[in-house]
Amino acid sequence: MPRFFINRPIFAWVIAIMVMLAGLLAIKKLPVSQYPPIAPPQIAINATYPGASAQTVQDTVTQVIEQKLNGIDNLIYMSSTSDSAGAVSITLTFKAGTDPNIAQVQVQNKLQLAIPLLPQIVQRSGIQVVKSTRNFLLIVGLVSEDGSMDRNALTDYMVSNLQDIISRLEGVGELLLFGTQNAMRIWLDPARLNNYHLTTNDVIAALQSQNVQVSAGQFGAVPAPKGQQLNATINARSLLQNTDQFDAIVLRTNPDGSTVKLKDVAESRIGTENYEVQSYYNGKPLGGMAIRLASGANALETGERVKAKMAELSRYFPPGMKVVYPYDTTPFVRISISEVVETLVIAVFLVFIIMFLFLQNLRATLIPTIAVPVVLLGTMGVLAAAGFSINTLTMFALVIVIGLLVDDAIVVVENVERIMSEEGLSPHDATIK
Repeated sequence: MPRFFINRPIFAWVIAIMVMLAGLLAIKKLPVSQYPPIAPPQIAINATYPGASAQTVQDTVTQVIEQKLNGIDNLIYMSSTSDSAGAVSITLTFKAGTDPNIAQVQVQNKLQLAIPLLPQIVQRSGIQVVKSTRNFLLIVGLVSEDGSMDRNALTDYMVSNLQDIISRLEGVGELLLFGTQNAMRIWLDPARLNNYHLTTNDVIAALQSQNVQVSAGQFGAVPAPKGQQLNATINARSLLQNTDQFDAIVLRTNPDGSTVKLKDVAESRIGTENYEVQSYYNGKPLGGMAIRLASGANALETGERVKAKMAELSRYFPPGMKVVYPYDTTPFVRISISEVVETLVIAVFLVFIIMFLFLQNLRATLIPTIAVPVVLLGTMGVLAAAGFSINTLTMFALVIVIGLLVDDAIVVVENVERIMSEEGLSPHDATIK
């Protein structure tokens, strides 16, 4: 094989140039991260059972789902947590090398068998199946500098105006909110309920029956009598919007015609869905959102996209609202990669200087030096083909390999020089020998 390329130097140069071009194209597409994804892929199932205790959640939701997750390919083990806030999190860990997309589809298919067995409120709240990663890329926060908005208002603004936009950005895998959006809170008075001989189930039934989205139909809809010229859609009041409308909900109609309304036994206030999470930034209330990186995505580019989009959306923020980043890993990724690249450049420069000092021959020095960029760029193409990323470990491996590459090149060049001087052969013949 060496003789083939020695006898065809033009062909060898063409191959080297093609390898370098392939490496240059691969560099733009290679994902950049601080460390390689060596952990086994994980799929997380998240659900919520509002108002339930940890034991109730464990018995009615967690166990039901776990029993239906058997028979999934390459599944190693699963772990679950059920807390007093009604939250359920089931994490499934698969063998290394398993395609997370295929694993997610299999988990979703198995989950469909368990959904009909879950409580209705859990089904209505929705069940998420996401590709889980342990580390956050960054945390985006909203603070009110003038104190005009509290944590609940900041979180509600983030859910209503930012969450969907950020989740659709390329490279964003999963969003985790530190808080919940606003909701209508019904605070029941047990004494009043007892006086009117009502239960919480009566209140829930009234809310479900009177706070619904309905279709009222049309006037003059087909089939219409001959000569009908009017066709109008009926707009009926459906979902309730404010506390006054909730207070007017009728819980019971007495035989004498009097009614018991919600305001007689409870107080309606706009609050948040969950008060379990409290987040602050420098002592100020914070509406936070953690972002996890998608599988195979570029950490630096994803972080820049998120920050650019937040800067664009900040023009429409209410007065006093400001975006902050309490946690951001992209600077560490950028610094670690740049330092390794700097070490790589210094290593190539030192190799050139040392070889020139010891060989005292510019031509013999250029030969190993030219081989370095060809090999480095070719390695980038191999990394892209093998599905690896540019990270601290791969860059450190390149630094080590440069020493081996240059060492081998020096040995070959010195041996060729020796044969040329001892036997008087031409460079071509000495290289072949």
